[in-house]
Amino acid sequence: MLRTSMKSSAVIPFARKLARRTAIGLAGTTLAGGTAVAVYTHTESGLGLKREIDFWRNITPVVWDYWWNTSFSSPKIRFHSGELFSWKKEGKEEGQSEEYENDAKKERRKKVLQSLHEKNAPKIFQIMLDLGGLYIKLGQVLSVTALPIPEEYRERFRILQSNVPGHEDFDSVILPTLEKELKSPVRDIFESIEETPCGAASIGQAHRAVLKGTKEPVVIKVQYPDAKWQVPADIECVGQFLKVCVWFGVVDESASKLSYEEFSRQFLAELDYEAEKENLKEVYESSLDPRAPYLEKGVVLPRVFDEFCTKQVI
Repeated sequence: MLRTSMKSSAVIPFARKLARRTAIGLAGTTLAGGTAVAVYTHTESGLGLKREIDFWRNITPVVWDYWWNTSFSSPKIRFHSGELFSWKKEGKEEGQSEEYENDAKKERRKKVLQSLHEKNAPKIFQIMLDLGGLYIKLGQVLSVTALPIPEEYRERFRILQSNVPGHEDFDSVILPTLEKELKSPVRDIFESIEETPCGAASIGQAHRAVLKGTKEPVVIKVQYPDAKWQVPADIECVGQFLKVCVWFGVVDESASKLSYEEFSRQFLAELDYEAEKENLKEVYESSLDPRAPYLEKGVVLPRVFDEFCTKQVI
């Protein structure tokens, strides 16, 4: 249902919040003028803020479209209240009940929303593709969620289940990250590394490799260098956007809140490679117990090499 009691656009509080963050960030710099802006925008906080601004710059026209055409605070709806959302005269004959009017309102609103969904679902989908990262994962989750997502959006999001944009470049992103984290040229540690990843996700990707000396085959999991600031910024935007979706009646408030809390908890936890490393070690050590079912069933679990693990590499 639409939240008709709201008196202003849902975008306004978020715009104010972004403005406050920008002011605070710039006030915290010690340089002056344009140099201060340049320095701040290249910090993790500044990059996160820029990504949030990019998100809202792209999403605001869609939000505006819904607000202008459905909100009771919209001048358009106020002006056309007698014909669009009042239905006091349209199709009503003398003696017809208030229930008839309410049914007519619901039906008309349903048609308006459906038209808006058909128009804006492709735009939201493209925004997700352009921003990438967590938004790709969000689209995948929304395509199968139990939340009552409009079918126009769900159909678009299903595309992300089988047609996801590619991975990060090995030479320009993965290799420099590995050498920075391991503090050594990769040729001194690995006999070989497959440049094409064997797996990729929103915050990192994995590559098969062979250790130098022992010749042991391993898999290296590398977190993207931007993930540590990009994921929190994206989670913040997703939370704000869900509030907008609730306001426009696209999703249910209580269900979306629970889903968002789980979504944010999961992805913030995935950034913690040190905790993941400890979990992997614990599972591996438990698999060595003769009483465990792994050996009996021929299941081999990977061993963690502590010396090659960092906050961004496993």
